[in-house]
Amino acid sequence: MKVKQVALAGIALSFVAGTAFAHHSFAMFDGEKMSVQEGTVKELEWTNPHVWLHIVAPDETGRARDWGFEMQSVAAASSGGWRANTLKPGDKVVIEFHPLKDGSRGGELVAATLPDGRRLGSSSTRPAPARPAAR
Repeated sequence: MKVKQVALAGIALSFVAGTAFAHHSFAMFDGEKMSVQEGTVKELEWTNPHVWLHIVAPDETGRARDWGFEMQSVAAASSGGWRANTLKPGDKVVIEFHPLKDGSRGGELVAATLPDGRRLGSSSTRPAPARPAAR
């Protein structure tokens, strides 16, 4: 009987460990840096395992470029005030984010200033930080 219990526990542990390893970390973002990007919403992907916000913003030459910002899960984003209809294509937003370490256009969303002036973080456990002091 004891062998059967140990075997079942081992199988259960392998499922949990597999799920944990399948979920990626946020190591690709530079958590020491904060950047800001203004743009126009292209799409809010309300999906698990992570919500994504895609915007279009001009680069230094004025050419429209796509940016992608990763958020938390749908449940976590919901707990922070986000909804599937919080933003719609064409909305103007300001995104504060930790940039990707490789310099690609995007990063981990830290806060978003919405068209109505509200600021949302990525979840209730990651609320929008206080605004920086005016210079």
